[in-house]
Amino acid sequence: MTQLRIATRRSALALWQANHVADLLRARHPGLEVSLLPIVTTGDRIQDRPLSEVGGKGLFIKELEVAMAEGRAELAVHSMKDVPAVLPDGFVLACVLPRADPRDAFLSRRHPNFASLPQGARVGTSSQRRQSILRARRPDLEIVPLRGNVDTRLRKLDDGEFDAIILAAAGLTRLGLGARITEYLDTSVSLPAVGQGIVGIECRDDPAILQWLTPLDDAPTAECLTAERALAARLEGSCTSPIAGFARHAQAGLELAGFVGSPDGAVHFADRIAGSAADAAGLGIALADRLLAAGAGALLDSLRGDQAR
Repeated sequence: MTQLRIATRRSALALWQANHVADLLRARHPGLEVSLLPIVTTGDRIQDRPLSEVGGKGLFIKELEVAMAEGRAELAVHSMKDVPAVLPDGFVLACVLPRADPRDAFLSRRHPNFASLPQGARVGTSSQRRQSILRARRPDLEIVPLRGNVDTRLRKLDDGEFDAIILAAAGLTRLGLGARITEYLDTSVSLPAVGQGIVGIECRDDPAILQWLTPLDDAPTAECLTAERALAARLEGSCTSPIAGFARHAQAGLELAGFVGSPDGAVHFADRIAGSAADAAGLGIALADRLLAAGAGALLDSLRGDQAR
């Protein structure tokens, strides 16, 4: 195999990520032909409803996996925060690139930071996680669903539809829009989504494909992601379950923080754990078990029941 085709969404950020991976592969493997297969996913087509109502973040990658299963592409490039905790049979996460800035970004044309937002300010975000965290901290705010690509969201802010919006810092930076960020929200204020800031490469479980991809893997990032995804998988959350998880390396090894909340932020559970990076998955499971025992289990059961109805 001397040719790799990358299935990717057509959004500006997805194309940036896919082209970045293509350039890395070409540099690492001279003579390897790499091309892109842009696909409009279901998640991209449905812009008038919250993701929680139409199937969740998995809608952004299902068609990419179909393209790989049908042999139209060998790999897919993802923002790992959009990838469900468990991959379909026959697919693997081949590698991850070094993590970019994992923080959430606060953007406003009227207010210098999140703390300065007045009572009743209108804040836009598409994330159930962010809605829960923001409402837990500031129940006085009006949190409004915000869909669309980055340009669309920025235009709505500029047109005065929102006092502020919250986006991922990494995506804005990758698109050259870092200057639009008013404030970087510390992870103690807004705990990131599992995998936020990480670009991952998914492929079929095929040694002929994996041989090209595994040399790109960044081990420290992979350890953090393993802990975060083990946490999410153990919690068995969904797009209607506001869950956050963020791991970082420290002197003690790996530190992992987790959060589970209700959509209105009125009920929430947070905890953290530290241990050896060699047991990243074990840390994620242990933290999830602590959150479940503290009451997150009953909350998640309730949210799943609401979704079923």
